[in-house]
Amino acid sequence: MRDQEQTRDQQPEGGRRIAVLGEMLELGVEAPRAHWNIGREAGELGLDIVIAVGGEMAKQLALGAADVGADTALVGDNATATQFLEKILQPGDIVLIKGSRGGMRWRIAQALTGQEITGILS
Repeated sequence: MRDQEQTRDQQPEGGRRIAVLGEMLELGVEAPRAHWNIGREAGELGLDIVIAVGGEMAKQLALGAADVGADTALVGDNATATQFLEKILQPGDIVLIKGSRGGMRWRIAQALTGQEITGILS
């Protein structure tokens, strides 16, 4: 609990902390539980919104986060995640975007910032 309090204290004034989490590839039979656990951990960190991107494994991310009371959204692809973020983002919000390279979540950051993301595939 102490770690959560410290993390919440570090939140920028007036801004929300939003995590956009994509599916982790190549986890095999452990994939459903691993995704659920990551979603739960994200929720336990006190993030304001957890957005899960993808299919069945993204659903597990969202369910894990929701299990600890986090506000969650489940979207099917990068374009939908970008559209959703464009609607909800407010000045001062901080967004973490994370997922396997194969999910190309960097495209969300590129669309939101209008800046070309380079060095990703090198």
